Amino acid sequence: MSDVSVDKLVGIVLVSHSAEVAASVAELARGLAGGGAAVPLAPAGGTEGGGLGTSSELIAAAAASVDRGAGVAVLTDLGSAVLTVKALLAEGDELPAGTRLVDAPFVEGAVAAVVTASTGADLDAVEAAAAEAYSYRKV
Repeated sequence: MSDVSVDKLVGIVLVSHSAEVAASVAELARGLAGGGAAVPLAPAGGTEGGGLGTSSELIAAAAASVDRGAGVAVLTDLGSAVLTVKALLAEGDELPAGTRLVDAPFVEGAVAAVVTASTGADLDAVEAAAAEAYSYRKV
């Protein structure tokens, strides 16, 4: 087990149009992070009623739940999820201070972000690791 202090870790929010997708990607990322510190990680998928879409309220609640004062990285799946997070950031008081929308592929970026955050890395390093996932080639 890592000696990284859990109360100093970057929090991560995974925003998907589907609650099931957000929860599954969170589970995958946490599982692949291995024995590192338990990163504050929350899925924010779907709408309050359980349908497909995004919810400002669910995103804000997820961000608040993972905030440990080291920043919050938000990764999104598709277009309107990005727009919803951008609107929340523009409002200025809906998300914890230090919340950042990260431009990264959803699955690969989430894994990279969680693995990096589990080492105690700061928000800039977590964002860079997630964004670097764009360069992962499969063929």
